[in-house]
Amino acid sequence: MASILSKKQQKKKENLTLKELKSLGSDLLSSRAHINNLPLLLSFISPESPPQFVVESLLSLQSFFTPLLSQLPSSSSPSSSSTKRPRSQEEEDDSSKTTKTAEVDEDPEVVFKAWLRSKFDEFVKLLLDVLVSQQSEDTLRDVVLGTLMEFIKLLNAGRFHSSIYNRILNAIIHSAVDVDIFLDILHPKYFNYIDVRYFTYISMEKFVKTLEASAVSAENSETKNESKDSLELSIRKIYQVLSRTPPPQKQAEKSDHEMWSGSDESSSEKKPKDKKKKSKDQDSNLLSPTTIAKRMKLKFTKAWISFLRLPLPLDVYKEVLASIHQTVIPHLSNPAMLCDFLTKSYDIGGVVSVMALSSLFILMTEHGLEYPNFYEKLYALLVPSVFVAKHRARFLQLLDACLRSSLLPAYLAASFAKKLSRLSLSVPPSGSLVITALIYNLLRRHPTINHLVHQEPVENANEANSEAEEDNESSRPKTNKKLGVDYFNNQETDLKKTGAMRSSLWEIDTLRHHYCPPVSRFVSSLETDLTIRAKTTEMKIEDFSSGSYATIFGDEIRRRVKQVPLAFYKAVPTSLFEDSDFPGWTFNIPQEESKC
Repeated sequence: MASILSKKQQKKKENLTLKELKSLGSDLLSSRAHINNLPLLLSFISPESPPQFVVESLLSLQSFFTPLLSQLPSSSSPSSSSTKRPRSQEEEDDSSKTTKTAEVDEDPEVVFKAWLRSKFDEFVKLLLDVLVSQQSEDTLRDVVLGTLMEFIKLLNAGRFHSSIYNRILNAIIHSAVDVDIFLDILHPKYFNYIDVRYFTYISMEKFVKTLEASAVSAENSETKNESKDSLELSIRKIYQVLSRTPPPQKQAEKSDHEMWSGSDESSSEKKPKDKKKKSKDQDSNLLSPTTIAKRMKLKFTKAWISFLRLPLPLDVYKEVLASIHQTVIPHLSNPAMLCDFLTKSYDIGGVVSVMALSSLFILMTEHGLEYPNFYEKLYALLVPSVFVAKHRARFLQLLDACLRSSLLPAYLAASFAKKLSRLSLSVPPSGSLVITALIYNLLRRHPTINHLVHQEPVENANEANSEAEEDNESSRPKTNKKLGVDYFNNQETDLKKTGAMRSSLWEIDTLRHHYCPPVSRFVSSLETDLTIRAKTTEMKIEDFSSGSYATIFGDEIRRRVKQVPLAFYKAVPTSLFEDSDFPGWTFNIPQEESKC
């Protein structure tokens, strides 16, 4: 009969119009006598069905299930939930168990509700298929997601139904549709509720643990490339969800404690009379707005820390490092937990180290992180390419902040000043400007290295002293004295052995003749006596760190010029070159006869 009935329903489905479908829903809502309309309406919840048929069936089924949600049994079978016995007496009570189960199964109302529960589970599954289908339209996805969120609110006796929400996020992560389409719906409508954000972090942590296991198995599988691509895609989607989920607030207001499922407050106000009610109320209090707000930071931390353990693709890696100091570190329960991730990133070198410096600097200055050889790694990052990198502005500002302490040893400050001075010869004009500003601040903060501005060779001084004592004009210079030798070793990585203290900033003097006028003018700022701190102020690196050819050209265009060079001749020149320029040569200009 079931197969014949299904064929009849299939034939009836093909001939149904939208008006008839609406009447089927009305009949289902009016009486149990039309309960057979339920499977027929479920058959229209499909990506292949027309959108208007899907919406009409969805509205009818939602109206049918909503008042019944509190009466539906759990997903488990009714026999297992109603039969209670101690585990030690399983074999002894086997016969009594079967009789009780038979009695429960014979109850028509229990069987009917169990059947309704199975149809509701099927309804949720079909809604998820429509939600993540590539054939579905955005408006249809909005309606489907709204229906699922209503079930999340109402199904679990008014408490947040985390199981369905976890299935929604799981379907979104593993779908072929762009995750931003779903986040554009979730973010403005549902992410402002504290319980939605709370269970989002919990679900993301579960997905990450699953991906960690799959990443290990992918290394040993034969289809390594395919599994790696799918793993990277899932990682990108998880990152998009985490980055779009609002972080926990430091001082949460009452408006931030708004719950999507709002029955917890009423349940906590009632005093339980027996132990069962007391245990239920205690469970509900575990998910109260205040409790969730306290646990939010912990769940946020677990979700992000577990995510950062994954093998992140390079583009995601850089994007995380670029924003982690603003979006993640301030909201972690213990920011020091990021030290392993950041130190490994800082040890990689290149652009990744530049981007990791910002977060690492926050951990060192605000959370007491001790990083050995920090300045050696920072010194190694000073290469010409960093002055044209995308994130050079932030890096140069942090470089200036790291060298701000007056407790730094003189050899370290001298090494950085000399390294920057050498780089000024091979970087664009904008880099020369910011290098000059950095050296200016270094000389002002560390008076012990001011001798680098102008330092006479030691050999010349000894020679002059010996000549004065002996008063011998015929004395010859010693052969081991080399004039013009720079004792700075640019390739040395140990800051104590660079020889910067014996060198001088002769490279800055060459910038006086730089081809770019702003650079040659700006070098004159180092001519002031920087040892008198009361008469000088530090330069703001922010004013120079984002410089480029375009900014220099714009500044020159807006600059007011007091004196303009003019071409002035006592007599009008008659030739391109003067006779004195080419002695022995004569330049005759042939004069053509004018034709009338």
